[in-house]
Amino acid sequence: MPAGTIKKLVTDRGFGFIAAEDGTEYFFHRSGLDPTLNFDSLNGGENVQFEIEASQKGPRAHRVRRADV
Repeated sequence: MPAGTIKKLVTDRGFGFIAAEDGTEYFFHRSGLDPTLNFDSLNGGENVQFEIEASQKGPRAHRVRRADV
């Protein structure tokens, strides 16, 4: 499962970007979060794990959740 760090959050629009460990940047939307995670509780710089899914605009992060510590 890919892992990365939340690079940017656009809280008023409900989306953000994750910088994956391999250097790839992925878009994510609040609707793509794991059900156990609340978008409003996320912070920039936080470590996360996610799955990658195809979208009309290219690959994006899906089922985003906090990384196991």
